[in-house]
Amino acid sequence: MSENVEKYLKKKVYKSTNSKIAQKFVDAGLEKLRACINCGTCTGSCPSGRRTAYRTRSILRRALTGDESVLADIGIWFCSTCYTCYERCPRDIPVTDMIIKLRNIAVEEGYILDTHFGLANEAFYKTGHGVPANGEANQKWRDLRESYGLPPLPPTVHSYPEAIKECQELLKSVGFTELMENVKKKKQERDKEKKEDE
Repeated sequence: MSENVEKYLKKKVYKSTNSKIAQKFVDAGLEKLRACINCGTCTGSCPSGRRTAYRTRSILRRALTGDESVLADIGIWFCSTCYTCYERCPRDIPVTDMIIKLRNIAVEEGYILDTHFGLANEAFYKTGHGVPANGEANQKWRDLRESYGLPPLPPTVHSYPEAIKECQELLKSVGFTELMENVKKKKQERDKEKKEDE
């Protein structure tokens, strides 16, 4: 990368640099977005954007300017993480990674959909899976696996239930349970504020 581009990337362009959220954007490495030439390739090539109101370029622009409302935008959850935008970006901006970072900040700030919160807090922590394969409803998938000569359950905690405790201990050691408690509190605060505004 040329020296001029490096200098440009180091410039601060966030509107609200005093904001804790804008600082989180900087800390997360979203300054890489400053290389964006606003060509729209990310939005034009996005499979999710063809079927929803999701506009990658708009999301990234808002993040770049420090617009905190981007965290509450359901659009950040429409990204399927297919990496098409990243592969086609003429400036090699890791667009998908930026969306994932926005999602992480959104979760930390309590902007998380109920289904995602339940998935992380309940299914993932309790079973070690985002999509458990061992319930009665998943019998057809186990049958399908067996029809291909595979064991009915993949070699995960479903096959080794004793590993669930180990996974839970690992999650605790990296602060997952504290994160989920903080997210739950912030989410409840946001839900309460939302009800009061209605």
